[in-house]
Parts: sequence; C-alpha cells; structure tokens
Amino acid sequence: MSLFSGLYVGTTALKVASDALNTTAHNVSNADTKGYTRQQVSQSTRHYNILSEATTKVAAKEIGMGVRYAETRQVRNFFLDQVYRRESGRSAFYEVSYETLTHVQDLLSEMGDKNFGEAIDEYWKTIQELAGHPESAVNQGLFVSKAQTLMERASKVYKSLQDYQYNLNREVKKHVDKLNEYGKRLTELNKQIVNIEVGGMEKANDFKDERNYILDQMSELCNISYSEDIDGYVSVQIEGVDFVKRTTCYEMKLDENESGFYTPFWPHIIESSLNEKGEVVYSPEEVKKGQVFNLESEISSAANTDVGRLKAILLVRGDHSANCSEMENAEEYNQKIAPSICMNIQAEFDKLISNIAIEVNKILKEAGYTDGSVDPDTMTPDEYAEVDDALFVRISDVEGWHVGNIRVNEKFLQQPALLNFVTETGEADYVTTGKLKDAFSKQDYTLNPNTEKRSSFSEYYNDLVYQVANTGNVNKLLYEYQLDTQEEANFAREQVLGVSTDEELQFMIKFQNAYNVASRYITTLNSMLENMLNQFGA
Repeated sequence: MSLFSGLYVGTTALKVASDALNTTAHNVSNADTKGYTRQQVSQSTRHYNILSEATTKVAAKEIGMGVRYAETRQVRNFFLDQVYRRESGRSAFYEVSYETLTHVQDLLSEMGDKNFGEAIDEYWKTIQELAGHPESAVNQGLFVSKAQTLMERASKVYKSLQDYQYNLNREVKKHVDKLNEYGKRLTELNKQIVNIEVGGMEKANDFKDERNYILDQMSELCNISYSEDIDGYVSVQIEGVDFVKRTTCYEMKLDENESGFYTPFWPHIIESSLNEKGEVVYSPEEVKKGQVFNLESEISSAANTDVGRLKAILLVRGDHSANCSEMENAEEYNQKIAPSICMNIQAEFDKLISNIAIEVNKILKEAGYTDGSVDPDTMTPDEYAEVDDALFVRISDVEGWHVGNIRVNEKFLQQPALLNFVTETGEADYVTTGKLKDAFSKQDYTLNPNTEKRSSFSEYYNDLVYQVANTGNVNKLLYEYQLDTQEEANFAREQVLGVSTDEELQFMIKFQNAYNVASRYITTLNSMLENMLNQFGA
C-alpha cells in the first residue's frame, strides 16, 4: 500500500468519526424531544482495491480503502411499538369511563348551597313535620315551597347531565377532526420519506420520528393497525378499515342525529346520493353500515374492543338524553341505555323525580284537596298528574312526566293554604299526611330493571349516588391497573428507542478518540512523506 493511499484511508476514518460525533450530538440535543428515536451509527469497510488475482492463491492480493459511514439507523422495536400503542389506547378507554363517573358523581353531589341531596332530605323532613302537625300553616307552606325547590334543583342536575353529554359530543368532533389531520399529515410524510430515501443515499429519520409520533397519538384515540411496505409507505387501518393507504387518506365524516349528537362513519365504504342542491348525502341506513365503531359489541380486552378514547366517549355519551320511560322494557334498556353512563344516570334520576310527582299528585287528589271531581278508581297515575289544579303540573306538551318538565302549580305557590289538610269535620287530616309519609318511606322502587334492591324515595337518591361512586371506584382500579401496564410497556420501549445521555457521552468519547487517532495517523504519514522527500531531494 502506498503512503498516498494510506492518507486516503486516514481521511475516511477522520470523516466517519466526525459524522459519528455529529450523530451523537444530535441524540444528546434531542434527548427531551417528544417522539424522538435514538439514532445509531453503522460503519462498514469500503470496497477493497484488488491488485492481482491468482488461482494458486487462497485469496486475491488487495489493499483496504478505508471505512465508510454506512447509515444512521433508528433504533426501534416493532413489537414493543405495537404493545405500547395497544395498551395506550386501552388506558385512554378506561380513563374516559373513570373521569365520566367522577364528573357525574360531582354533578349529583353538587358541592355548594344547591345540593339536590339536601333538597330531597329537607322535603322528607317537611313531610314528616306535616304528618305530625297537618293543621300548621307553616308546615303547609314549607310543603309547597320545598316541593318547588326539589323540582328546581332536580331540573338543574338533569340539565348539568345534558350539558356534560354535549361537552362529550364536542369532544367527539374534536377528536375526529384531529384524526383526519393526522391522516393527511401521514400521507405527506409518506411522500417526503420515500422521496428522500428513494436513492438509498439518505435516511429521513426525523420525518420517520414525526410519523411514529403521530401513530402514538392516533393509538390513544382509536384501535389502529399499521404496516410499512417495501417502498417505505405506511398504511393505517382504524377498526379494521383503511384510513391511510400510501398517499391516500380516507377521511371520516360525522352524522348528526336529532339530538345533535355526532356519529363517525366511513363515507368511502357506503353508497351516497345527491340532493336537489347537488350535495352528497347519505341515508341513515348507509350511515349505520359505515359506522366507524361497533358500539353494540361486548367490551372485552381479549377481543380488543376496549381500545381508544373516541370509542369510550361515544359509549359513555350515548345518542340522546334518556328518561325513565326507556327503562320499562328490560331488554331495550340493556341494549340502548345501560351501556351509556350518562343515559343510564339520566333515566334512573328521572325515575325518582317523576314517581315523586305522580305519587304526591295521586294522594292529594284521592283526598280531594286538588280536584274533588276526580275518581281515583278510574284514573291512572299519569292521568292524575294531567289535571290542571294538581300540585305538580307539566311545563310543556312533552309526552310523559319527566324531570325538567315538572313544576309546582303556581296557585299553590301563591296560596299554600289551599292545601289546609283539614277534614270536613274541621279536624287535622292525619290520614292524608300519613299517606304522604308512607309514600316516601315505602320501599317500592328499584334503580333499574337489573337491580333487585328496593328503596324508598328517601333512600333512592342515596342508592343512585352510591351506585355511581361504587362503579367509579371499580373503573378507577381498572384504569390504574391499565396505566401500570402501559407504563411497563413504555419503559420497555424506551430502553430501546430512548436516549440515555450517559451512554451517548460514552459514545462521544469513543468517537472523539477515533477522530484523534485518525488525525495522528494522517500526521504521521505526512511526516514520513516529508522526510522522504527531503532525504531523496525529490
């Protein structure tokens, strides 16, 4: 090997060491960058220069041409990525359920001076006082005013539950918009990565980091599967349906029902038509076929049906505001109401309020205090409540008696003494007030068709709050266990792709020494050449 070729070998070593130092510095500077993947230097020998070949020799006579910087590769593990993303989506699913139950419990508890629990307790105490002293004008006035307070606070609780549903509904739209943005960006990154790497000379590692970060974010929102083809394009499926395929993004759309609630669907797998304005429209039947999530499937970790924040929000929100009439058929209740936390609580809460109004109206009418012409043997409880001079009346023509649509008759608010609870003989009517007391204390009511425990009006609300709190604790444990699983998966993944500054500093010392050695090698060869030239007078 000539001295001049030795200089060439030295310069290759110098350049490779310099590039390796740059890569290490890049790792250190991005140690805290979200989505960054540790980059690793890969070195290899350059092609040898063959001087001669002979069949009698074991190997050809050749000299080395130095080292080359083969590539800067990302250090990732496909299996660990899949595990982390699946567990991340599952954690988000249970987090939504836990947060919803916590929020609903706060709404029912209503911390402050407008607590519904206090209102129903006060009404129960008022009825007890009235049963002891029916003739008291103070007790009669409190009976009416506390009834009004009860209905006002009940209406606020139910309205708060509805508002929370609409907040969740806005979250649905926000997440679908975000998914569509992610899809479009993935197609752009696919193009950029392939264009950079097509010649095999460069690696688009920073673009790949962004692409992987987007996949991490998408995995929290929904159950995704993905693959990278031989050309470097990544394709993504959501719930088994193509979302991104190479450079094409199949966007989700939102269908809005009568309640204003959104349902995500796939327009590319269903048929559409044009309306009179030339706009693309989809029939309800087609929208149902193209729904992104199957909300009727059993929630199971084994079947991976408990993955994704977006699906969890759709489940807890439901598709409308529910009432107690939807609990009459147990099968329909279990299919349509029970899976939704918001709808289930609305229906159970509505059942309490409507039964209180109907039962009180019935007792007062049977006693003749609100309408002496009513025959209690020929009218249903709902028909009792229809009478204009009942204590509780409906605000609107909405079918049935439901919370938010019930108020106390204005004439009794103005003149509570109309309910004087005095018999025709002028004696205190202990019989009627006793029936009111019995109505609140008799255990005739269950929270829903699936519960067997019977409660009185005074116990029903406590049972409802306890049910929410107990279910919330169960979901809290599920979320915490799943969060531990996610953290373990993330720790295992970070051991591979995460940047350790201590390790990178070791590499920096290693490559710095390699750079110094290459520099000294070149300096030594240069001195030898200089001495030879001086001695031989060349």
